[in-house]
Amino acid sequence: MSFSRKPLFLLLPLAGIAVAGTLLFAQAQNAPKQLKVLLVAGGCCHDYATQTLLLKEGIEARLDAQVEIVHNPDKSTKATFEIYNSENWANGYDVVIHDECSADVTDPAYVKCILDAHRNGVPAVNLHCAMHSYRWGNFREPVAAGADNAGWFEMLGLQSTGHGPQSPIDISYVDAEHPIAKGLSGWTTINEELYNNIQVLTGHPIAKGKQSQKPKAKPGEPEQPAKEVEAVVAWTNEFGPGKTRIFSTTIGHNNDTVGDARYLDLVCRALLWVTGRE
Repeated sequence: MSFSRKPLFLLLPLAGIAVAGTLLFAQAQNAPKQLKVLLVAGGCCHDYATQTLLLKEGIEARLDAQVEIVHNPDKSTKATFEIYNSENWANGYDVVIHDECSADVTDPAYVKCILDAHRNGVPAVNLHCAMHSYRWGNFREPVAAGADNAGWFEMLGLQSTGHGPQSPIDISYVDAEHPIAKGLSGWTTINEELYNNIQVLTGHPIAKGKQSQKPKAKPGEPEQPAKEVEAVVAWTNEFGPGKTRIFSTTIGHNNDTVGDARYLDLVCRALLWVTGRE
Protein backbone atom coordinates (compact mmCIF):
# COMPACT_ATOMS: atom_id res chain seq x y z
CA MET A 1 0.00 0.00 0.00
CA SER A 2 1.36 3.42 -0.91
CA PHE A 3 0.63 6.78 0.70
CA SER A 4 1.02 10.19 -0.90
CA ARG A 5 3.09 12.50 1.22
CA LYS A 6 2.91 16.28 1.19
CA PRO A 7 6.26 18.03 1.03
CA LEU A 8 7.61 18.98 4.48
CA PHE A 9 7.93 22.65 3.48
CA LEU A 10 4.14 22.73 3.04
CA LEU A 11 3.32 20.97 6.32
CA LEU A 12 5.48 23.17 8.55
CA PRO A 13 3.63 26.47 7.84
CA LEU A 14 0.30 24.73 8.35
CA ALA A 15 1.46 23.37 11.71
CA GLY A 16 2.68 26.82 12.70
CA ILE A 17 -0.67 28.36 11.83
CA ALA A 18 -2.49 25.75 13.88
CA VAL A 19 -0.28 26.35 16.94
CA ALA A 20 -0.58 30.11 16.62
CA GLY A 21 -4.35 29.83 16.31
CA THR A 22 -4.50 27.67 19.44
CA LEU A 23 -2.37 30.17 21.39
CA LEU A 24 -4.45 33.12 20.28
CA PHE A 25 -7.63 31.29 21.25
CA ALA A 26 -6.20 30.46 24.68
CA GLN A 27 -5.10 34.06 25.19
CA ALA A 28 -8.55 35.33 24.19
CA GLN A 29 -10.18 32.91 26.61
CA ASN A 30 -7.91 34.06 29.46
CA ALA A 31 -7.94 37.79 28.68
CA PRO A 32 -9.70 39.95 31.30
CA LYS A 33 -13.17 40.98 30.28
CA GLN A 34 -14.02 44.62 29.79
CA LEU A 35 -14.31 46.35 33.16
CA LYS A 36 -17.89 47.34 33.97
CA VAL A 37 -17.83 50.50 36.07
CA LEU A 38 -20.80 52.19 37.75
CA LEU A 39 -20.22 55.87 38.50
CA VAL A 40 -22.75 57.36 40.94
CA ALA A 41 -22.56 61.14 41.32
CA GLY A 42 -24.62 64.08 42.48
CA GLY A 43 -25.45 66.30 45.38
CA CYS A 44 -24.05 69.44 46.87
CA CYS A 45 -21.25 71.75 45.95
CA HIS A 46 -19.66 70.30 42.80
CA ASP A 47 -20.01 70.40 39.01
CA TYR A 48 -20.95 66.73 38.71
CA ALA A 49 -22.43 67.13 35.23
CA THR A 50 -18.94 68.00 33.95
CA GLN A 51 -16.92 65.82 36.30
CA THR A 52 -18.78 62.62 35.45
CA LEU A 53 -17.92 63.13 31.78
CA LEU A 54 -14.28 63.90 32.61
CA LEU A 55 -14.08 60.70 34.62
CA LYS A 56 -15.82 58.57 32.01
CA GLU A 57 -13.68 59.87 29.15
CA GLY A 58 -10.47 59.65 31.18
CA ILE A 59 -11.12 56.11 32.38
CA GLU A 60 -12.26 54.74 29.05
CA ALA A 61 -9.23 56.31 27.33
CA ARG A 62 -6.86 54.53 29.74
CA LEU A 63 -8.56 51.19 30.41
CA ASP A 64 -10.64 48.63 28.57
CA ALA A 65 -13.66 49.78 30.56
CA GLN A 66 -17.24 50.83 30.11
CA VAL A 67 -18.39 53.50 32.56
CA GLU A 68 -22.11 53.85 33.20
CA ILE A 69 -23.12 57.13 34.84
CA VAL A 70 -25.94 57.53 37.33
CA HIS A 71 -26.21 61.27 37.98
CA ASN A 72 -28.74 63.01 40.19
CA PRO A 73 -28.84 66.74 39.34
CA ASP A 74 -30.12 67.53 42.86
CA LYS A 75 -27.54 69.97 44.24
CA SER A 76 -28.60 69.70 47.86
CA THR A 77 -26.96 67.69 50.64
CA LYS A 78 -29.97 65.34 50.57
CA ALA A 79 -29.48 63.91 47.09
CA THR A 80 -30.46 60.24 46.88
CA PHE A 81 -30.21 57.73 44.06
CA GLU A 82 -33.02 55.47 42.90
CA ILE A 83 -30.60 52.73 41.97
CA TYR A 84 -29.82 52.14 45.66
CA ASN A 85 -33.44 51.21 46.38
CA SER A 86 -32.82 47.69 45.08
CA GLU A 87 -30.83 45.23 47.15
CA ASN A 88 -29.26 43.96 43.91
CA TRP A 89 -28.30 47.43 42.75
CA ALA A 90 -24.66 46.55 42.02
CA ASN A 91 -25.34 43.37 40.02
CA GLY A 92 -23.49 43.30 36.71
CA TYR A 93 -20.78 45.79 37.73
CA ASP A 94 -17.17 44.98 38.55
CA VAL A 95 -16.65 48.14 40.60
CA VAL A 96 -18.57 51.18 41.83
CA ILE A 97 -17.23 54.73 41.93
CA HIS A 98 -18.94 56.72 44.68
CA ASP A 99 -18.83 60.43 43.86
CA GLU A 100 -21.83 61.55 45.90
CA CYS A 101 -22.07 64.60 48.15
CA SER A 102 -25.01 63.54 50.34
CA ALA A 103 -24.04 64.73 53.80
CA ASP A 104 -27.61 64.88 55.11
CA VAL A 105 -28.83 61.52 53.86
CA THR A 106 -29.26 59.76 57.19
CA ASP A 107 -31.59 56.81 56.59
CA PRO A 108 -29.75 53.79 58.07
CA ALA A 109 -31.68 51.29 55.92
CA TYR A 110 -30.82 53.18 52.72
CA VAL A 111 -27.14 53.37 53.64
CA LYS A 112 -27.07 49.71 54.70
CA CYS A 113 -28.30 48.72 51.24
CA ILE A 114 -25.34 50.56 49.71
CA LEU A 115 -22.86 49.06 52.15
CA ASP A 116 -24.19 45.51 51.81
CA ALA A 117 -23.12 45.38 48.17
CA HIS A 118 -19.54 46.21 49.17
CA ARG A 119 -19.64 44.04 52.27
CA ASN A 120 -20.61 41.16 49.98
CA GLY A 121 -17.77 41.67 47.55
CA VAL A 122 -18.31 44.57 45.12
CA PRO A 123 -15.19 46.80 45.17
CA ALA A 124 -15.48 50.58 45.48
CA VAL A 125 -13.49 53.68 44.58
CA ASN A 126 -14.62 56.68 46.64
CA LEU A 127 -13.93 60.22 45.48
CA HIS A 128 -13.78 63.50 47.39
CA CYS A 129 -17.15 64.33 48.97
CA ALA A 130 -18.09 60.67 49.27
CA MET A 131 -16.02 60.92 52.46
CA HIS A 132 -18.52 63.45 53.85
CA SER A 133 -21.68 61.57 52.92
CA TYR A 134 -24.08 59.32 54.83
CA ARG A 135 -23.26 60.53 58.32
CA TRP A 136 -25.38 61.14 61.37
CA GLY A 137 -25.22 61.26 65.13
CA ASN A 138 -22.12 62.74 66.71
CA PHE A 139 -20.05 62.15 63.58
CA ARG A 140 -17.66 65.03 64.32
CA GLU A 141 -16.17 62.93 67.10
CA PRO A 142 -14.33 59.65 66.46
CA VAL A 143 -16.93 56.95 65.83
CA ALA A 144 -16.69 53.67 67.72
CA ALA A 145 -16.29 50.41 65.83
CA GLY A 146 -19.67 48.83 65.21
CA ALA A 147 -21.61 51.93 66.24
CA ASP A 148 -24.83 52.80 64.43
CA ASN A 149 -23.18 55.76 62.70
CA ALA A 150 -19.87 54.05 61.93
CA GLY A 151 -20.83 51.93 58.89
CA TRP A 152 -19.87 54.32 56.10
CA PHE A 153 -16.60 55.29 57.79
CA GLU A 154 -15.77 51.62 58.31
CA MET A 155 -16.21 50.97 54.60
CA LEU A 156 -13.96 53.93 53.80
CA GLY A 157 -11.38 52.98 56.42
CA LEU A 158 -10.89 56.60 57.52
CA GLN A 159 -13.10 59.22 59.15
CA SER A 160 -13.13 62.83 57.93
CA THR A 161 -15.50 65.61 58.88
CA GLY A 162 -14.38 68.82 57.17
CA HIS A 163 -11.77 70.62 55.12
CA GLY A 164 -9.62 73.71 54.99
CA PRO A 165 -9.63 76.57 52.49
CA GLN A 166 -9.09 76.11 48.80
CA SER A 167 -5.38 76.40 48.14
CA PRO A 168 -2.73 74.18 46.51
CA ILE A 169 -1.96 70.79 48.07
CA ASP A 170 1.45 69.15 47.80
CA ILE A 171 0.81 65.44 47.27
CA SER A 172 3.45 62.82 48.02
CA TYR A 173 3.15 59.03 47.83
CA VAL A 174 4.01 57.53 51.20
CA ASP A 175 3.76 53.93 49.95
CA ALA A 176 5.51 54.29 46.64
CA GLU A 177 5.76 50.49 46.19
CA HIS A 178 2.03 49.89 46.36
CA PRO A 179 0.65 48.80 42.95
CA ILE A 180 -1.55 51.90 42.84
CA ALA A 181 1.33 54.32 43.44
CA LYS A 182 4.29 52.54 41.87
CA GLY A 183 5.73 54.69 39.10
CA LEU A 184 3.60 57.73 39.94
CA SER A 185 5.20 61.01 41.00
CA GLY A 186 4.05 63.48 43.60
CA TRP A 187 2.49 66.70 42.39
CA THR A 188 1.01 69.98 43.51
CA THR A 189 -2.66 70.57 42.82
CA ILE A 190 -4.39 73.77 41.86
CA ASN A 191 -6.60 75.24 44.59
CA GLU A 192 -8.15 72.22 46.31
CA GLU A 193 -9.68 71.26 49.65
CA LEU A 194 -7.57 69.31 52.12
CA TYR A 195 -9.91 67.03 54.07
CA ASN A 196 -9.08 66.42 57.71
CA ASN A 197 -8.38 63.03 59.29
CA ILE A 198 -10.39 62.56 62.47
CA GLN A 199 -9.12 59.00 62.68
CA VAL A 200 -7.59 56.40 60.42
CA LEU A 201 -9.59 53.25 61.09
CA THR A 202 -8.42 50.30 59.00
CA GLY A 203 -7.21 52.30 56.02
CA HIS A 204 -3.70 51.98 54.61
CA PRO A 205 -2.24 55.38 53.54
CA ILE A 206 -1.05 55.65 49.95
CA ALA A 207 -0.57 59.41 49.68
CA LYS A 208 -0.47 62.42 51.97
CA GLY A 209 -1.11 66.07 51.25
CA LYS A 210 0.34 69.21 52.77
CA GLN A 211 -1.39 72.57 52.58
CA SER A 212 -0.57 76.02 53.92
CA GLN A 213 -3.62 77.25 55.82
CA LYS A 214 -4.04 80.74 57.22
CA PRO A 215 -6.33 80.82 60.27
CA LYS A 216 -9.22 83.28 60.10
CA ALA A 217 -8.58 86.19 62.43
CA LYS A 218 -11.34 86.99 64.89
CA PRO A 219 -12.59 90.59 65.00
CA GLY A 220 -10.16 92.78 66.92
CA GLU A 221 -7.42 90.16 66.97
CA PRO A 222 -4.19 90.25 64.93
CA GLU A 223 -3.80 87.98 61.94
CA GLN A 224 -2.24 84.61 62.66
CA PRO A 225 0.63 83.28 60.56
CA ALA A 226 -0.12 80.50 58.11
CA LYS A 227 0.49 76.96 59.29
CA GLU A 228 1.24 73.79 57.38
CA VAL A 229 -1.41 71.10 57.71
CA GLU A 230 -0.90 67.49 56.64
CA ALA A 231 -3.46 64.72 56.09
CA VAL A 232 -3.84 61.39 54.33
CA VAL A 233 -5.43 62.07 50.95
CA ALA A 234 -5.45 58.60 49.35
CA TRP A 235 -5.68 55.19 50.99
CA THR A 236 -6.84 51.60 50.60
CA ASN A 237 -9.03 49.49 52.84
CA GLU A 238 -10.43 45.98 53.13
CA PHE A 239 -14.09 45.75 54.08
CA GLY A 240 -16.38 42.98 55.20
CA PRO A 241 -15.81 39.28 55.79
CA GLY A 242 -14.40 38.78 52.30
CA LYS A 243 -12.01 41.73 52.64
CA THR A 244 -13.49 43.62 49.68
CA ARG A 245 -10.92 46.02 48.25
CA ILE A 246 -11.73 49.70 48.69
CA PHE A 247 -9.84 52.81 47.56
CA SER A 248 -10.57 56.40 48.53
CA THR A 249 -9.14 59.81 47.76
CA THR A 250 -10.25 63.15 49.14
CA ILE A 251 -8.79 65.02 46.17
CA GLY A 252 -11.11 66.13 43.38
CA HIS A 253 -13.17 69.21 44.19
CA ASN A 254 -12.55 71.24 41.03
CA ASN A 255 -13.01 70.31 37.38
CA ASP A 256 -9.39 71.06 36.45
CA THR A 257 -8.22 68.57 39.07
CA VAL A 258 -10.66 65.85 38.00
CA GLY A 259 -9.51 66.32 34.40
CA ASP A 260 -5.82 66.33 35.33
CA ALA A 261 -3.97 63.37 33.82
CA ARG A 262 -2.21 62.72 37.15
CA TYR A 263 -5.53 62.46 38.94
CA LEU A 264 -7.05 60.22 36.28
CA ASP A 265 -3.97 57.98 36.34
CA LEU A 266 -4.40 57.57 40.10
CA VAL A 267 -8.11 56.74 39.77
CA CYS A 268 -7.43 54.20 37.00
CA ARG A 269 -4.66 52.54 39.01
CA ALA A 270 -7.14 52.30 41.88
CA LEU A 271 -9.81 50.73 39.65
CA LEU A 272 -7.36 48.06 38.56
CA TRP A 273 -6.20 47.36 42.10
CA VAL A 274 -9.64 47.06 43.71
CA THR A 275 -10.74 44.64 40.97
CA GLY A 276 -7.57 42.55 41.27
CA ARG A 277 -6.24 43.50 37.82
CA GLU A 278 -3.09 45.26 38.90
